[in-house]
Amino acid sequence: MSAAKANILLVEDEENLHEALKLNLEMEGYEVGSAFNGSEALHKVSQEYFDLIILDIMLPEIDGIGVTESIRVTNNEVPILMLSAKNSSTDRVLGLKKGADDYLTKPFNLEELLLRVEKLIDKNKKIQVKETVGDVYEFGNNRIDFKAQDAISWNGQQVELSKKEAMLLKLLIENEGDVVTREKILQVVWGYNVYPTTRTIDNFILSFRKYFEEDSRHPRFFHSVRGVGYKYTKA
Repeated sequence: MSAAKANILLVEDEENLHEALKLNLEMEGYEVGSAFNGSEALHKVSQEYFDLIILDIMLPEIDGIGVTESIRVTNNEVPILMLSAKNSSTDRVLGLKKGADDYLTKPFNLEELLLRVEKLIDKNKKIQVKETVGDVYEFGNNRIDFKAQDAISWNGQQVELSKKEAMLLKLLIENEGDVVTREKILQVVWGYNVYPTTRTIDNFILSFRKYFEEDSRHPRFFHSVRGVGYKYTKA
């Protein structure tokens, strides 16, 4: 079975429409998660990485505008395609002002929705592409060989890296200076369907400090940003 083209969260409380959209998106090769109210949507976004959210405005508990605001407050830039039965320009402008990337009025043409989905995902992936590091990377007195999955630590010790350690190191280094969210780490290192706890990722960061920091209590390179994610800086 080939990997999904992208991971989409579909937030729509009208069951018939939800099932029809989910089926058509899956037929296009997307992995589709479901939420039927605003609270459920926010919970899923906090637990998993998504390449796109398709979000109805009229939802139980928290409406689509409130969901969008909450997502943007956490600096999550996941693309949001908003769906609405309202056709007024005021509603459209409000949705876009609050952080939606695109807006589609019901009833809509399925082919148009699929085209907009594809374009939003492609645009987001291009924005996220960072300069890749080569097989060997050096910083401070440290040296990492990603291909061989080993490293030389700050005091000259040889360190064998697990596959996930090497993947997480590469992800952090390629995003030097930027906070990498827990959700992004889940997507890249663990895959969509396995969700380690924050403590698991913290333990990886502690290992990196042990390997690569002269003073692990006052790290120069590997930082935890509470409630947001993790960051590498080439001090």
